[in-house]
Amino acid sequence: MNFGELWSLYCSGVCCLLGVCNQNCIQLALFMWSSSAETRLILTILTFLQYVKLMNFEEEIRAHRDLDGFLARATILLDETAASLDDVLKRMLHHVGQDSNASEPSCNFEEVMSMLFTDAGAQEQKVFHLLSETIQGVTATATGIQYQQSWLCILCNVKHLQRRHVCISRLERPQNWGENCCEVRYVILILAPLKMKSTKTAMELGRTFATLFSDISFRQKLLETKTQEEFKEALVFQRHQLTTRGSLLNVHPSPPCKDFFKAGRGIYEDFCRRLPFYPSDFTDGIVGSNKTLLKYMTTAIFLYIAILLPAIAFGSLNDESTRGEIDVRKTIIGQSIGGVIYSLFAGSPLVIPLTTAPLAIFISVIRGICDDYNLDFPAFYACIGLWNCLFLILGGIFNVSLLMKLFKRSTEEVIALFISIAFVVDAVKGTVKIFHRYYHSPTLANSSIEDFPQGRDLLGGNRSEVAANMALNALPESLIQCTRERPVLCLLLMLGTLWMGYTLYQFKRSPFLHAKVREVLSDCALPISVLLFSFIGSYLFSDIELHDRPVFNVAPFERLSAMNVVSAMGLGFLLALLIFIDQNIVVSLTNAPENRLLKGTAYHWDLMLSGLINILMSVLGLPWMHAAFPHSTLHVRQLAFVEQRVEGGHLYETIVQVKETRLTSLTANIFIGVSVLLLPLPLQWIPKPVLYGLFLYIALTSIDGNQMCDRMALLLKEQTSYPPTHYIRKVPQRKIHYFTFLQMMQLLVLCTFGMYPIPYMKMIFPLLMILLIPIRYDCGIFFVWANYFFVKRL
Repeated sequence: MNFGELWSLYCSGVCCLLGVCNQNCIQLALFMWSSSAETRLILTILTFLQYVKLMNFEEEIRAHRDLDGFLARATILLDETAASLDDVLKRMLHHVGQDSNASEPSCNFEEVMSMLFTDAGAQEQKVFHLLSETIQGVTATATGIQYQQSWLCILCNVKHLQRRHVCISRLERPQNWGENCCEVRYVILILAPLKMKSTKTAMELGRTFATLFSDISFRQKLLETKTQEEFKEALVFQRHQLTTRGSLLNVHPSPPCKDFFKAGRGIYEDFCRRLPFYPSDFTDGIVGSNKTLLKYMTTAIFLYIAILLPAIAFGSLNDESTRGEIDVRKTIIGQSIGGVIYSLFAGSPLVIPLTTAPLAIFISVIRGICDDYNLDFPAFYACIGLWNCLFLILGGIFNVSLLMKLFKRSTEEVIALFISIAFVVDAVKGTVKIFHRYYHSPTLANSSIEDFPQGRDLLGGNRSEVAANMALNALPESLIQCTRERPVLCLLLMLGTLWMGYTLYQFKRSPFLHAKVREVLSDCALPISVLLFSFIGSYLFSDIELHDRPVFNVAPFERLSAMNVVSAMGLGFLLALLIFIDQNIVVSLTNAPENRLLKGTAYHWDLMLSGLINILMSVLGLPWMHAAFPHSTLHVRQLAFVEQRVEGGHLYETIVQVKETRLTSLTANIFIGVSVLLLPLPLQWIPKPVLYGLFLYIALTSIDGNQMCDRMALLLKEQTSYPPTHYIRKVPQRKIHYFTFLQMMQLLVLCTFGMYPIPYMKMIFPLLMILLIPIRYDCGIFFVWANYFFVKRL
């Protein structure tokens, strides 16, 4: 059970006979004739809901006795195949009746079965079939009350029973049994004699097991058990956790670092927090009973594709802007070296470092400055990088990451959405360039038929004639560009990659195939779509130009004057500011509370490690890198186990557990290094439109769960279809829209400067991100009332 969550339990008591006042339930049955002369039975029911306090395992001895009694005579059904609730309960009652250690000669279990349900006095029609008394967990969140729909505790007081009975059934697959029971996986049946001590009633016994099952992580562990003994061991371990939790909470650790004057204190705390978990970063999911090798394999394949293709794209961009100084091969090798170092030593191993579009733009600006002032590019590039690394290392030593507490969720959402839009813009710009060259080419538009002497032969005749004519006469440039099918196929490949990838990504929410198959297809959505459409359109891929230059060139610093070194400090500071903001925001989004990461963070050490990695990149002439969005959050999602629930007709997913491992990113980056051997073939078989489709896929999947996007969608919806989120319940609608417009204006400013065609305008982009902080604090108060919980969240 998560410490930050407030758990409560509702007991729903519904009786089946009129006048039984101790059940606090009244039923009235009426008949009504409809206009179509069909008889309908109209029923009314009063449901009594009661708050049930969680069992305190540290103080209440009864909880331990209840669990010991169950373990001694355990009735556990694993992987029950029955689909309906009635069949499941019949199987459970049958096992209870067949228990030789707990025989009930005077009890009729068929009668007990009828007592579990209420039919509103309409036994003949069987139209009203509800459980009489249940305990179900709910989670109190900012959105409101959310039912825990994966488990159900059913209570029944039986007059002729001699002792209490507990039976637990784990279903083979989740079952939909109606409202608030759409994904039931566990059924706990509790039978108790009618007259019992107040501490031994069915309600008290239900409290014990409801407290155990209210922990979402514990339910996930039970899914991984194979035998009844493992199931019992998980129950005992959960009891130990609940018993010792209070004593652990009373331990007062040393106060965390809160100022900038304690040099190295933040890094020291990061090491103390993360080092105890370092061995488990390599063994989780590999050693022990809970093996997740398949998920690790699919995640590593996903990361390999998601990292390699952007590296090729940005490597091509760097190759053009630097005229071959930083090419595709150097980009791939730099990604492999930096990625391996980060995955081995980072405090947040799920974070993925990449070279990004802003860094590629920064590199192109540096190349322009070198051309304008006749500077040696490798030396000046390395000098700027070393200044940048110095600022990053000092930032890690002096705990500058503490400033990130000023970045509220709204600011993080704006920057995250800007990054997603940047991916879309890159894909659209590449597609427009292809259309401009091959569909709206000036040569094609201004040429006449006389310019194409071989045109008649190419458009008509057989293949041999065409081949002979092409061999004898060289084609003019205008005829080469007369290929309008290329941009059309480009659009098809790009949108096809997006469609296939996103369809498979959402496939885990569909009812088709087995759950394991759906999960594997969803995890491999990106690799499948890329490989499929690369096969379809590989002949359209334009060759990547490679040069026979050495991969590593140590920067010739002797070619720079002292004034050049000093002037590089300003650019190094802007670069450090960009990396500092992106690095910390990505780490913050990766370690968001809803991701349920348990091993802690290491903001200060990760910032310093980024500086150390970029020292190597700068000196060897490799592209810089930092933590990348949305690859890091997608990495978390790939390694997550989720629990689904249905509310209001919408399917929601809650992350239960995330495998915090270093193996996936380490494996992916090692194979990326090996991919250098695949240049130029077969990597050049991947068409550029597939790269653009990858960008669109990353952008679309990254906005999933972005609250700003959800509030922007409200502007296009009618009010009756608004979801019951916490801000809609607690904040006036006008205030919500005002705040959304404020975020949209910030996003517009970032897009204007971040995507402006003049490169020098993009240099001030890091300063604009810093300015989002005072805008949030100074302007947000005019749009949102401080007494609303909405302000605390944003």
